[in-house]
Amino acid sequence: MTVSPPRRLYTAAEMQRLFAPRSIAIVGASATPGSFGAVTLANIAGPGRFEGPVQLVNARYPDIGGRPCHPSVSALPETPDCVFVAVPRDAVEGVVRECAQRGVGGVVLFSSGFGETGRPERVQQQQRLVAIAREAGMPLLGPNCVGFMNYGLGIVGTFGAASFRGKPEAPAVGLVSQSGAVGAALAQAQEHGLVLSHLLTCGNASDVDVADQVAYLAADPACRAVACVFEGMAEPARFLAAAALCHEAGKPLVVHKLGTSARGAAAAVSHTGSVAGSHAAYRAALEQAGVVMVDEIEALLDTTSFFAKAPRPTARGVAVAAVSGGACIGLADRAEEQGVDLPHPGEATMAALERLIPEYGSPGNPCDMTAQVLATPKQLHECFEALMADERYGALVVAHTFAYEAATARIETLGRAAAEHGKIACNLWLTQHLEGPGAWESERHPNVATFRSMRHCMAALAAWHRRADWLARRSEGAARLSAPDAAARAARLIDASPNATLTEREGKAVLACYGVPVVRERLVQSADEAVAAAGEAGLEALPALPVVLKVESPDIAHKTEAGVIRLNLRTAAEVRAAFDEVMARARAVQPPARIAGVLVQPMVPQGTEIMVGARVDAQFGPMVVVGLGGVFVELLRDTAVRLAPVSAAEARRMLAELKAQRALAGFRGAPPVDLGRLAEIIARVSELAADQRQRIAELDVNPLICDGERIIAVDALIARGAAAAQGSDRGASRH
Repeated sequence: MTVSPPRRLYTAAEMQRLFAPRSIAIVGASATPGSFGAVTLANIAGPGRFEGPVQLVNARYPDIGGRPCHPSVSALPETPDCVFVAVPRDAVEGVVRECAQRGVGGVVLFSSGFGETGRPERVQQQQRLVAIAREAGMPLLGPNCVGFMNYGLGIVGTFGAASFRGKPEAPAVGLVSQSGAVGAALAQAQEHGLVLSHLLTCGNASDVDVADQVAYLAADPACRAVACVFEGMAEPARFLAAAALCHEAGKPLVVHKLGTSARGAAAAVSHTGSVAGSHAAYRAALEQAGVVMVDEIEALLDTTSFFAKAPRPTARGVAVAAVSGGACIGLADRAEEQGVDLPHPGEATMAALERLIPEYGSPGNPCDMTAQVLATPKQLHECFEALMADERYGALVVAHTFAYEAATARIETLGRAAAEHGKIACNLWLTQHLEGPGAWESERHPNVATFRSMRHCMAALAAWHRRADWLARRSEGAARLSAPDAAARAARLIDASPNATLTEREGKAVLACYGVPVVRERLVQSADEAVAAAGEAGLEALPALPVVLKVESPDIAHKTEAGVIRLNLRTAAEVRAAFDEVMARARAVQPPARIAGVLVQPMVPQGTEIMVGARVDAQFGPMVVVGLGGVFVELLRDTAVRLAPVSAAEARRMLAELKAQRALAGFRGAPPVDLGRLAEIIARVSELAADQRQRIAELDVNPLICDGERIIAVDALIARGAAAAQGSDRGASRH
């Protein structure tokens, strides 16, 4: 099947007349209170709003509120840049065609009942609208769209109630929301002072979508950072291209993705396919593109506003100060949870704090300043100044515990200290008087980031450091590790297999092409052959080293669950008995499994078990996954995911993300794992996944047994292409 390349992004210039129009027309303008046309007119042309010409179109009225009303777009005295269309569905196509003929710069369609219904005739109707618009070079927003806001131009282009607190002051956040209602809800953050430059929504996204809108904001100087919330998209490569434009413009892009369930996991053949679902693919792709991901939608705007204000971090450390011991403890807890370092102050800083803070306070980090310091502006400023001056700290977090007029001046004191040292101050708004005195001033201060959650604050600081690391290594190159002919040799082996899911022996032969160390083995057909294989040259002789027996079947994907493995066999009698047992279990599998024989392998000594896997995502392509091995990968869900291929350096970073990373460092007397060697093997598996993306769907190297410098794969599973699901239809054991 030939896959069409993704549609290119609209350029900012192509969307300029749509999102930054000099003139506007409203088709369906109305004098009926509460109607879409009436509310849209009031929102756009109300006092203090859009200052350009607003032309009205409705054949039923000669004028509305003293403004002339024209019978059609064709009858307008001037061609508008942007047309808002608030007419019934059946009238939309005629209006769009008229706009195209007139040379309009962009169209916003409020009307619903098109593609979102799923009805074929309505889908076709929507497709005709897009065809008309694209032929005319006229970007189309919607249908089923609530509109957009360009607050700097005073455009509140919607048929519903909307927040507007005047034209924004820098630094502002641009907000893109696939959902209009969610976008409008978030935009109400303006009511407590958060500064937005735009709210862009896209409804059905039949033409202009979230990727186009992010690309537009990347080029718009009105915002310093971009926030985006979306559910999903047909062509995520376009979003990655938009993220690259944000990076080129020096604008952080912060994303919350709705819909995190791994919908494909239920049909997965491998452990990798089960744990690396759709959301994992999105997260891996976006974070590798330098996007900041937030797990909770409530954190989206606070985090983006922080990034709009924060300079590059000058240090990894963060200072915490409060007048509440409880707040200090809570912040320390959340800092540890998010991996944020709270180093002890330097000697000069400690001397200053000890001089300023009463003996019943607690100089240090966190720093309990006490109410006495809080009540003395000069002492408060000196505390902030001392902490900000410490080279150990790149940021200062101050807990704001009570909102009242006297506290407002402290925000300016905090912001002044941050500005003097080129750092960022975080005002943690603990008070539940969410819009109380000082909230507006805190949000609007260019050097103060406001948070309403300890966790969100510390998570943003951790993301700030991760993004700085990403920026520092973005030009990092990676030499290929596998042999030049590895891809060709592996392809021949995969193509030669008659199985939808390769047998373990076939899978390990493919891994060996890429230099992945695999255990030696022999395939046998009888108990006598098994005993002979156990003592042959090439395998360790009994009884010095035990052996393992495993049934070889393309239809039994997970041997442990099926009971077709026997370990630690030391005598000929044990080997004979084990052969009979595993064959009996294999013959009992339903539906009946094809049995190629039994593998005899040396028993690899115990070590730390790691799973390295890969899958080919339908949207993002090959991904590599690392986690604790054996059955624990699905039980613990402790994995790191990247798009493949990865360098050995990136593989080291994946290992550092695992909660179980302590197991690699020599836990309870075990020798530490050679992380450099392990990272190299992960990189080699990722090269396999990238090279063979047209041939494989999923693969597991599980377990990869690690014992110091010795690292070896003792099992492997490779599911081929579109046939991967068929591999489970012939009796593959489910996990």
